[in-house]
Amino acid sequence: MTSETGLPENWTIRFSKSKNLPYYFNTKTTASQWEPPSDTDSDKLKVYMEEKFPAASIVPSEGSGPAGKIRCAHLLVKHKDSRRPSSWKEANVTRTKEDAMEIIQGFESRIRDGSTSLADLAAAESDCSSARKRGDLGFFGRGEMQKEFEEAAFALKPGEMSHAVETASGIHLIERLE
Repeated sequence: MTSETGLPENWTIRFSKSKNLPYYFNTKTTASQWEPPSDTDSDKLKVYMEEKFPAASIVPSEGSGPAGKIRCAHLLVKHKDSRRPSSWKEANVTRTKEDAMEIIQGFESRIRDGSTSLADLAAAESDCSSARKRGDLGFFGRGEMQKEFEEAAFALKPGEMSHAVETASGIHLIERLE
């Protein structure tokens, strides 16, 4: 176990230049993956990632996007029945769907009462690798996201945030940026 990162032996963190996101690389097998390997100390990894890759330093570009496309940010809470029950901060997600819904509703309350923003919560709490971009998914058009996500996102006006949206990936809060 690497003490500083919490990763198992032979695993390191590298940075993808094309996706502008960190990923995990095994120096012995040369395997790479977006989710942390099993046997990762999730608490140590989270602290390391917050120190080495502060989300505030990754600022998306502003401006109008391609025709027919919108830009959204989201906060994802996975559960044990999610399509891939692991994330950058947790190698094995074990919470129930009900627990995930309770967590997302707590996040929604904090955002709506003005005590925090979706971007700030996404950076620290989202189970999506977009956490490193403060939840920003960039521009996307119809047919590029899961159906439930797409329907909720396209129903929002810029500046609006959805209520909880369930998809195969987990439970989301979606904020339309542009």
